[in-house]
Amino acid sequence: MTYIAKPKLHHPSLTKNAVGYTRRDYEGKVSTLCAGCGHDSVSAAIVQACWQLDIEPHRVAKLSGIGCSSKTPDYFLGASHGFNTVHGRMPSVLTGANLANRELLYLGISGDGDSASIGLGQFAHAMRRGVRMVYIVENNGVYGLTKGQFSATADRGSVAKKGAVNHDASIDLVSMALQLGASYVARGFSGDKDQLVPLIEGAIRHGGAAFIDVISPCVAFNNHAGSTRSYDYVREHNEAVNRIDFIDLAEQQHAAGDESLILVPQPDGSAIRLRRLLPDYAPTDRIAAMNQVQALAAAGEIATGLLYLDPEARDLHQALNTSARPLNQLAEAELCPGAKALAKINAGLR
Repeated sequence: MTYIAKPKLHHPSLTKNAVGYTRRDYEGKVSTLCAGCGHDSVSAAIVQACWQLDIEPHRVAKLSGIGCSSKTPDYFLGASHGFNTVHGRMPSVLTGANLANRELLYLGISGDGDSASIGLGQFAHAMRRGVRMVYIVENNGVYGLTKGQFSATADRGSVAKKGAVNHDASIDLVSMALQLGASYVARGFSGDKDQLVPLIEGAIRHGGAAFIDVISPCVAFNNHAGSTRSYDYVREHNEAVNRIDFIDLAEQQHAAGDESLILVPQPDGSAIRLRRLLPDYAPTDRIAAMNQVQALAAAGEIATGLLYLDPEARDLHQALNTSARPLNQLAEAELCPGAKALAKINAGLR
C-alpha cells in the first residue's frame, strides 16, 4: 500500500503550544480509511487533545492490534513511539512496555472486533490490574476489514447492510470496564468533537486505567437504516450524562453558586470540570454509573460522557511497588542482585 506523506513545511504563523509545537506536529500520515470514517475523527480528537495539553510527541507510546481502528495510530502523533501488535494482544504488550518504562504516556488504540472478541481476556486483565493507559476502542459494531460481519458489540436486532439480523446479545465494553475496576470510564461519539476532546484530555491526565468507548460509525458497512451504530441513530439516541472540560489544580468539589457544576479531583492534582445533564448523576459512584448505563440502554438510549472517575486511582506500579526509576534505566547489577538476594526474597515467601 502506498502512503502519501504530508508536507513537513508549516506556515510560520501557525499557533504553537507551550512546548513549541503546532497542531500539525501532532499529525501523522494521510489516512487511507474510507472518506467519512468515524475513526479519522477520533484521530483528530487525539491530535487536538495532545496539542492542547502541551504533550511532547516523543513522550508518547501508541500501541494497537488488528483492524481498521488499529491502522489509525499511523495517522496521528507521527513523531511518537509506536507498535502494532497481533490481533487482540495490544493490552499485554502495552503492559510490558509500561512496566519497563513508566515515564511514557501509553495510548492503546483498538476496535470492537480487536477488544471484544479475540482480545476480550486481554482487555479484562488490563482493566482489573489498573495499567496506567488511555485505552480507546473505536466501536462500529462490524468487522470493517472483512466486509461488515457483526462484531461482538453489535446490538441484538440490528440489521446488517445486506439485511441479516443480529440475534446475539451484545458485549458492552463500558459496563465491563466499570465492573472490572477501571478508574476512568467514558463513552464518546466520533461525531461530537466538543465532547470527545475533553474526554480524551481527562483520560490522559488520569492516574490509572482509563477507558473510552467511542461510537465510530463505519460508513462502508454500518451506516444504514436499521444499524444502531450509524451517525443518524447515535445522534437520535445519544443521552449525554454530562459535559466536561479540563482545568488545572482545582481543589473544591462544587463550584460556588452552581449546583450543576462539580469539580472532580484527579490523582495528578488537576481536576475534571463536569456539568451534569442528568439530575442527581454522581460520576464518582461506580454502582450508580453501572445502573445509569443499563437504565439508558433499556430505554434504547446510549449513555455518553464521563461515566465514572475514581479521584484516588492507583496504577499497576503502585500495586507492585516497582522502582520509581524506570526498569529500562537500571543496570544489570540492580536488576540481578545475585544469589544471596534471591535467596532472601524466596525465604520471605515461604
